[in-house]
Amino acid sequence: MKYDLIIDSRPSEVVIALLRDGLLIELHKEKHDNNYSVGDIYLGKVRKTTPGLNASFVNIGYEKDGFLHYLDLGPQFNSLKNFTRKAIDKKLNTASLKNFKKEKNLEKDGKINDALKGGDLILTQISKESISTKGPRLTTEISLAGRYMVLLPFSDKVSVSQKIENTEDKVRLKNLIRSIKPPGFGVIVRTVATGKKVAELDRDLKNLYKKWQIVSKKLQDAQPNTKILGELNRSSAILRDLLSAKFNNIHVNSAEVKEELKEYLVGISPEQEKIVKLHKKDTPIFQEFNVTKQIKGAFGKTVTMKKGIYLVIEHTEALHVIDVNSGKKADATKGQEANALAVNLEAAEEVARQLRLRDMGGIIVVDFIDLKQEKNRNLLTEKMKEAMSTDKAKHHILPPTKFGLIQITRQRVRPEMTIDTQENCPMCSGDGKIDSSLLLIDQIETKLHNLTETHKGDIQISTHPFVESYINKKEGWFSSSISKQWCAKFGRRITITADDRLHLLQYSVVK
Repeated sequence: MKYDLIIDSRPSEVVIALLRDGLLIELHKEKHDNNYSVGDIYLGKVRKTTPGLNASFVNIGYEKDGFLHYLDLGPQFNSLKNFTRKAIDKKLNTASLKNFKKEKNLEKDGKINDALKGGDLILTQISKESISTKGPRLTTEISLAGRYMVLLPFSDKVSVSQKIENTEDKVRLKNLIRSIKPPGFGVIVRTVATGKKVAELDRDLKNLYKKWQIVSKKLQDAQPNTKILGELNRSSAILRDLLSAKFNNIHVNSAEVKEELKEYLVGISPEQEKIVKLHKKDTPIFQEFNVTKQIKGAFGKTVTMKKGIYLVIEHTEALHVIDVNSGKKADATKGQEANALAVNLEAAEEVARQLRLRDMGGIIVVDFIDLKQEKNRNLLTEKMKEAMSTDKAKHHILPPTKFGLIQITRQRVRPEMTIDTQENCPMCSGDGKIDSSLLLIDQIETKLHNLTETHKGDIQISTHPFVESYINKKEGWFSSSISKQWCAKFGRRITITADDRLHLLQYSVVK
């Protein structure tokens, strides 16, 4: 399997597409001004405690207070609270925890009022972004994620990812990390650390410790509700979590983002710096790599697969429902049970892809085609688990019920990705009125007239593919296209290109 990262940097946001062998499996959007991402660390101020929920609401500067449950305080909360208070009062001159006196661990079955009160200043980290009408979910179990490990202040425990199956490597990594980790810190060793040398692990650990030093230093002058440490941008975070020898190319249409990624790669994997490539063509980057078409086909209510199989996906407040339909797929040489199994096994792959692509979380109920034989139901369950094995989100899959339903729970830390795949009606735009399509060419020509008066040089305009074809088409042997006529009229090189992201009556000035 080969992975490609396609990054479309737009004026207000960056859209990131992860392709596996050319197939879209993840899509992320990140606003340029997004200050409340998962992993960001803030100095929050407790607004109030709610004993009935055993939780508190914390102001971190977001429009809605963050939610902090007692169980998310963590065992070392008292030590973190003491460290934060001393740092703010400037009674600490080092970030080291070697000689820092730890407080008694927090009781698991304690009450929120015993740990916090209104007005307290606490160091907190976003564990789940704001979703719907809720504010961000917070935790005070601070963790600093790196390429090969996660650093945990005030903990001494060293644990290794359960996905590392080699027992010898597990023991090696655990003993190695214990020998190089700073005192007073715990470490979780990630799966990608398998087989890595001491120098690479030590470099990653030192980088994480530097982040903790930044946190300690910023606390000394921090005001309530301010960001202390920001998480990586999404593109760098994806590289940190997924980068491997399987990565083929990283294509980006922004020179600035390209340099940011190359700089990050130099620090974590210098040999892969060359895979970052700048997209220079006039064709939009998502259109060039067939991402736009895949988005249109993958985010609708109905998702069509090969051989006529299709899924119907419905979202409700309480759960998500996916219905599997066989369409026209049927093998006359096989019986009903065999055909149903074949459809279900193929659909399981697409269901797993959809969950990851849309980042669907909570309860998901999948209505597969009924299977009568127990062995076939077991095959389907194993196939579903195998298809979701590469999904990094925590999930749990239950065997099919007697009604053929498979229930899945999946963790979501970011708002679900929803994209409107329906285009506006070119006749009425949804409200019964329309700007006359006959005037579109005149509108573009007026725009060109204004541009040629205020700007020098070539002009490029993108339109819907149908309109682009009309403008660039030659009407006869002796006549020229509309675009050629504009070039002659305005004395400029004028290029009209197609962009399938635009509606029929939309156009945009590219340059």
